[in-house]
Amino acid sequence: MLAPATTASKWTSARSFLATTRGSAQSVLTRKVPSSGEALPLVGLGSWITFNVGNDPPARDACAEVMRAFFSAGGRMIDSSPMYGSSQGVIGDALRKLGTTNVFSADKVWVSPGARGPAQIEASRKFWGVAKFDLLQVHNLLAWEEHLRTLFAMKAAGTVRHVGITTSEGRRHADVEKIMRAHPLDFVQVSYNVVDREAENRILPLARERGIAVIVNRPFREGDLVRTIMRKPLPAFAAEIEAKSWAQLILKFIISHPAVTCAIPATTRVDHVQENVAAARDPLPDAAMRARIVAHVEKL
Repeated sequence: MLAPATTASKWTSARSFLATTRGSAQSVLTRKVPSSGEALPLVGLGSWITFNVGNDPPARDACAEVMRAFFSAGGRMIDSSPMYGSSQGVIGDALRKLGTTNVFSADKVWVSPGARGPAQIEASRKFWGVAKFDLLQVHNLLAWEEHLRTLFAMKAAGTVRHVGITTSEGRRHADVEKIMRAHPLDFVQVSYNVVDREAENRILPLARERGIAVIVNRPFREGDLVRTIMRKPLPAFAAEIEAKSWAQLILKFIISHPAVTCAIPATTRVDHVQENVAAARDPLPDAAMRARIVAHVEKL
């Protein structure tokens, strides 16, 4: 069953959150961060596993080409973490190679005790080579009380722009909900897709109520979801929303939810990142089409 946030009236009002200055029909759709008003493209880029390539020069160059294609297609948000091995340094190396400044840098703090947070954050910033992060998140709620104090102090001092928390695979949603109610978060990051819809029950409606932006991780279950259903033919109704692949249909389902600000699929391939970002274009499914997608996938 779809969450209450997908009723007709709320879906109509949700369309107003999408950027109205879209330019051509091929422009990437954006949605505003409620706390700051900044418009972000609905599809970003994750780096878990895919950018953990160590110091291998050809592999680093390949990641840079993925990022080049991502930016060229209209993407902005790139998400990483100290947990992701060499990913932060790979991103920073690519940003320098590309000479790109139009990135929305989203990273995390992931260390205990919380007193070690500032040093880790500074190390992460140097890996990226940015003056400051656009978003810092407490990764999987590790030492979250201490880290949130640090991040909110950084925001007040102007050394980070947005503050958030993350979880994945449906874990600790009750804790996430409590933190969302108690603290002035800018972002929350959760797992959500056509088969993992627990976030629809409480997290997504609460994010809209509290004015918190939502980042969606694991949109493809690290590729398992797409690999499973791509053996089946794409439904004919996908053409109604111009979804040309299962990946695009899944992403359009995710980003059409009015609470979702950005989904962050990860990939090692230029053609896949282009395909992913292209999903963030009109038309997006309405509530009836979303229900149709769910019903079809559940039968597979």
